[in-house]
Amino acid sequence: MTATESDTGSARLLSSLSRAAARTLATTTKSVPQMQGVSSRWLLRLLAWKDVDGGTYRVNRRLSHAVGDGRVAFERAGSAVRVVPAELAELPPLRGYADGGVLPELARRFTQREFGPGEVLAEFGHRAAEVVLIAHGKVARSGPGAYGGEAALGVLKDGDHFGAEVLLSADAISEFTVKAITGGTALVLARRDFEEVLRRSESLRAWVRRAPEPGAAVNAVGESEVAVASGHTGEPLLPRAFVDYDSSPREYGLSVAQTVLRVHTRVADLYNQPMDQYEQQLRLTVEALRERQEHELVNNPDFGLLHNADPAQRVPTRSGPPTPADFDALLSLVSKEPGFFLAHPRTIAAFFRECTRAGVYPNDTGEDGRDRLSWRGVPIYPCGKIPVSAGRTSSVLLMRTGEENRGVIGLRQVGLPDEYEPGVSVRFTGVSDRAISSYLVSTYYSAAVLVPDALAVLDAAEVSRED
Repeated sequence: MTATESDTGSARLLSSLSRAAARTLATTTKSVPQMQGVSSRWLLRLLAWKDVDGGTYRVNRRLSHAVGDGRVAFERAGSAVRVVPAELAELPPLRGYADGGVLPELARRFTQREFGPGEVLAEFGHRAAEVVLIAHGKVARSGPGAYGGEAALGVLKDGDHFGAEVLLSADAISEFTVKAITGGTALVLARRDFEEVLRRSESLRAWVRRAPEPGAAVNAVGESEVAVASGHTGEPLLPRAFVDYDSSPREYGLSVAQTVLRVHTRVADLYNQPMDQYEQQLRLTVEALRERQEHELVNNPDFGLLHNADPAQRVPTRSGPPTPADFDALLSLVSKEPGFFLAHPRTIAAFFRECTRAGVYPNDTGEDGRDRLSWRGVPIYPCGKIPVSAGRTSSVLLMRTGEENRGVIGLRQVGLPDEYEPGVSVRFTGVSDRAISSYLVSTYYSAAVLVPDALAVLDAAEVSRED
C-alpha cells in the first residue's frame, strides 16, 4: 500500500510512515481536567481557622455601653426621601428617646434639599441653624488646623449627619466647614421647626433639658471600665473592680455548601486508566465548593465580612478612586497588627493608577526576596469574590487575623464522618437502579470578627476612572 498525504493542495508519495498513521500506535500524555473557575482563594489560605465543636462558636466580649450605630435610615418613594422616625433616636441629643408620637412629628418636618459638588453646607464659626441628614452623596468636613491652614476632619456619607447641637441650643456655633464632594440629597430640620414641636411636647422638653445622668464608666471603646489606681504611695484604699461581660454574646452557626456528585458505575469500572474518574470528578467538585465557600465568607448577609464590619469601621473614599490616603485611613482603623488588604483585581489596578499619579510605588520585598504588592508593609491580595457594583465601585477590606490577636477567624468542624479534607465530607449514598453511584459532598464553614477593630472596609471605591 502506498501512503500519501496532502501538501499544498497536491498529493505526493511518502517515503516513510506518516504522522497520522503513527499516532494510531502511540499513546498520549494527558493533563488532569482543568477548571477556569478556580481562583487563588487567598482569603481561605490566609484566615486562621478555628475548629468548632457542636457546630456553633460563641464570641464572648466585655460589656459595652455603645447604643446604636449613630447612623440614620431612610425610606424612598421615587425621588422623595423620608427619614425613618425611630432612627432620629440616633442623633446624640435624642439618643434613647422613644416617644412614639413626637418622633414621627419631627420626621415630617424635615425638608428635602439637593446639593451639588463643591456646595458649602455649613461654615466654621457661623451660627448653626439646622440639623442635616445625608440621605445620599458624600461631603467633607474641615476646620482650622492647629498650626494654620485647613485640617481635614473626615468624610460623611449616606446615613451620617451633622448639626445636631442645634437641638440643644439656638445659639450653637458650627465647629467645622462642610463642603460637598459629590452631588446628593440631604434632609434638613430647621431650629424653628424643632422649637414648634418642643413647645407642644412635655416629654421632649424634659428630655432636652434633663441634667446629664451619671452612667456606667466606660473606656475609649465603650467597654465597662475597670477601676485601677496608679502612681500612689503609702497605703491608700484601692478601688474595687470587676470585669463585666456582655450578657447576650453573638453565636455563629456553621453554614454549609453541598452537592450530590453522580458517577455511572460503568464509567468508574471501564475508564479509570490512566486517571481515576471518581477522583477527578471529586477534585473538581471540591474546587467548586471551595469557591462558593470563599464567596459566602465575603458576601453572606449573616456572617460575610462585607456585612459584619462595624459601622465605625467603614470609611468612604475621599475623592472616588482608592488612593494611598484611603488605604492609610484603613490602617488607622486596624492599627493593631494589620494582617492584609483584600480587594478585587480591578480595585487593585485602580489603586496602582492613583499611586502612579502620586509618584509612589506600593511594593515590598517578601521573605523569598521577590517583590509583592503591599502598602506600608501590609500585603495586598486579590479576591474576585468582592463585588463590583454596576462595574463602577467596589470595596477594600483590611483585617487582623487570629484568635490570639483578637482578629478575624474562619470557623470549621474537623473530624467529620467520611472526611475528605479538613471541613469537607464525602459520603457515599448508594447506587440507583440506573447504576449511578451518588456521593454527598459537604463543606461546613463560617467566619467571626472577634472585636470590631479587627476589620475595616473602604466603601464605594471607584474602579472605572481612567483619567
